[in-house]
Amino acid sequence: MATPERIGKYEIRSRLGEGATSIVYLGYDPFAKREVAVKAIFPEVLRDKERGKLYRNLLMTEASLAGKLNHPHIVQIFDAVLGEDQSYIVMEYVKGGTLEPFCSPSTLLPVDRLVEMIFKCTRALDYAFRAGITHRDIKPANILLANPADSPDHVGGDIKISDFGAAMMTGADQTRTQVSGVGSPAYMSPQQVRDHPLDHQTDIYSLGVVMYQLLSGRLPFQSTSNYGMIYQICNTDPPPPSTFRSDLPASLEAVVARAMQKEVQARYQSWEEFSHDLAQSFRNKQLSADRQGFPDSEKFESLRALPFFGEFSDVDLWEVVRFSRWDEVAAGTMIMRDGERGDFFAFLIDGELTVSKNNHPLGLLTAGECFGEMAIIRRGEHSRGADVVARTSARVVTIPARALQHASDACRMHFYQGFLSVIAGRLAYANARIASL
Repeated sequence: MATPERIGKYEIRSRLGEGATSIVYLGYDPFAKREVAVKAIFPEVLRDKERGKLYRNLLMTEASLAGKLNHPHIVQIFDAVLGEDQSYIVMEYVKGGTLEPFCSPSTLLPVDRLVEMIFKCTRALDYAFRAGITHRDIKPANILLANPADSPDHVGGDIKISDFGAAMMTGADQTRTQVSGVGSPAYMSPQQVRDHPLDHQTDIYSLGVVMYQLLSGRLPFQSTSNYGMIYQICNTDPPPPSTFRSDLPASLEAVVARAMQKEVQARYQSWEEFSHDLAQSFRNKQLSADRQGFPDSEKFESLRALPFFGEFSDVDLWEVVRFSRWDEVAAGTMIMRDGERGDFFAFLIDGELTVSKNNHPLGLLTAGECFGEMAIIRRGEHSRGADVVARTSARVVTIPARALQHASDACRMHFYQGFLSVIAGRLAYANARIASL
């Protein structure tokens, strides 16, 4: 099939891939001035007497999500056209390919990188779930890497979940709730293969299967037929991933085992539980001994635990993770100096910092506190009003003023609301001190 020069308003540059029902092109949107992926559906697929209605429903489901899922780890859908002669979906172009190449024993990812990716999947799927969407077709082919395969840091790149065509949507304004016969059998939950009512826990199970495969290099269940696969999914327990990869910590195997429990009551009840256990696994010495810096999952969980970020959405919080700087400082380190220009503010994650002026102690900062924000708030006066020194070893998160200026409106608004709360607390404390004199 010849590559067309144009589909709708989109210029077609090359062919990216082809499947049984569609072909995906690299396109260019001349109006938005960006590269896009254009998934063109074969017309004969929608006219198929047996499966045409199913494929049309899947296409309509994916098209209905255009502009609705705005999350850093979900592929955005920009446009959709459903016609008799031409039907296509226009999506965000993600350069790095899928996780499929990392599913064999010879190409396994480092464990810490893998856990990082699965963590991001849990947060993205939780976001979708809160929007009333269950994916129902989670598999390595539907998890994309943001960086190309020949990039030196491709295994550390961000992931994006794609292909919500099989999604189940709930809510008062939704009429399509469940379509039988969709999904990939090897990754289906027992509830899905039995055609039972589904919720987010079917995606939790499927992501557990993906995690098992990426850890061990093989699927948990092996069969030459779909019937045999379905029987095993419903009735047998897979061998532990450590059977095939001896360096896996027990805590990580426990996460996989719980995600893949056959009964929903024994499985993770929420994405938050799944995310929490993955983040905790980074605190396991076997995973953290050789890592450098702070993994994004640890950053996300640490910020989420701070009261300051209580009103931030997941999307806002991922934005902060992107533009913040994380440092581990030794006792005695000068973090801010009285009188110097202030072009950042910071949060203390753990440890203690002393605040002083002219060698007179003013106070002690402990975990969770924000400091240095006055140099950002006071327009035209950016100098520090005191010294801030590490009293113990500490972890400090730094937010550059320039990054805050260029943050999204929602993210910036939450920061300024947080600053107001901090200042109000300090004024109340000062008033109480004065009243006690």
